[in-house]
Order: sequence, then structure tokens, then C-alpha cells
Amino acid sequence: MTDEPTADEIASLAEIDTPTICNLLEMVVPERRGFGFTVQHLHCLFPHMKPIVGFARTATMRAKDPAGWTPDEARSRRNGYLDYVAGGDVPKICVVQDVDERPGYGALFGEVNSTVHKALGCLGLVTDGSVRDIDQLAPDFQVLAGLVAPSHAFVHVAQWACEVNIEGMVVQDGDLIHADRHGAVVVPLTAVRGVLDSLDLMVRREAVILEAARRPGATVGDIKDAWKRSDQIRE
Repeated sequence: MTDEPTADEIASLAEIDTPTICNLLEMVVPERRGFGFTVQHLHCLFPHMKPIVGFARTATMRAKDPAGWTPDEARSRRNGYLDYVAGGDVPKICVVQDVDERPGYGALFGEVNSTVHKALGCLGLVTDGSVRDIDQLAPDFQVLAGLVAPSHAFVHVAQWACEVNIEGMVVQDGDLIHADRHGAVVVPLTAVRGVLDSLDLMVRREAVILEAARRPGATVGDIKDAWKRSDQIRE
């Protein structure tokens, strides 16, 4: 049996917010409780969009200083990167680490690159760098970014199909990413079905506590009892 999630499973993941995905991963792969997600705030440019779920197209970038390439070298590298983004499974999410000493000096993504990457099958961008052209970004292209800045400076893609670290979230080429206004998390392919299968159990466990806590006149004893009953729900 393949671990590759189906289109229906990816669509189902997109109906769940990212904090809930993190909760479900704690149940399914508890050894990942302390890592695999962003741990610093990223600006979500479109917080009311539903979560995005896709396979990572990873890259690093720089913008502070010129790359030093000839025009032909720059064109060749750009074409190689675009070929990479165009490949792989869909849907896709761009995951770009700014490796300048001071991330965000120049923006790789704005009107043009958001439009180009959307055309190549990407749902959005997760980066610790900067973005620009907020009002001109491609429609329905979600962006989580470390900063907003006006210039692209000497921006260039340094590497692609590489390991990146976005505010504590380590991502490999092809990892499945779940992201919304709260941040992003890597969902192991082997955990997708377990995550979806565990949603009902998690909801029922939480419902016991929430019902008790929301009841008028709830006491600490009521809440302790509810938590105990919640822990006893196993299936």
C-alpha cells in the first residue's frame, strides 16, 4: 500500500485548521510533538482563506548582494529552478528560506512570481523572507512570510530541491505541508490516514471538556471530572 495521499485525503486535510492538524499529529505520531512546525510568527496575507495543503517545492534565496552571475548563467539557473517547480506532485506549496544574514532584505515573491508559481501548480508560499506587491499577488495564492518589504534588491534563488528551515520547521523536497493563518506544519505521509481517522475521536474528547466548561455555574470539580471522562474515551 502506498503512503501517497489521495486527492480526497488532501482535500479533507484542507478542511481542518493547522492547530487541529498539530493536535492530531500528537495523537498519531507523538514522537513529533516537539518539532515539525513553525515556532515564530509569520504574516499571513490572506487570513480568511481556507488552509492550503501541498507538496513542498523547496528553495533558498538571497537578496542583499549580487549573485555575480553572467546574464546567461542567471537565465540558466532561473530556467533550472522553474523546471524544478513545474515538476513534482500537485498540489504544491513553495517553501523558501532566506539565507541572507538579515532575512527579508529583498522580496523574491510579488506580483510576477506569485503568478508564475500559481501557473506551475503552487497554492501558496511559506517563507521566512519578505514579500511585496500585496494588492497585486495572484488571486487565491496564500502567503505566509516573515516580512513585507518594497524592493527585490539583488534577489536570486541560491539552491532548490534542498532542505530548508522556516522558523523552526525543517522541510525536505516533497514533504506534505499544511498551512493557514496560524503557521505551517509538515504532515508525514505515513500519518495522513491516521490523522483523518483520529479527527472524530479528538472532537469527541474535547467536546466533553468544552460542554462542562461552558455550562453556567461550572465548577473546578465539574471540569476535573470532565477531563477524566475525556481521557477515558479511547475509540
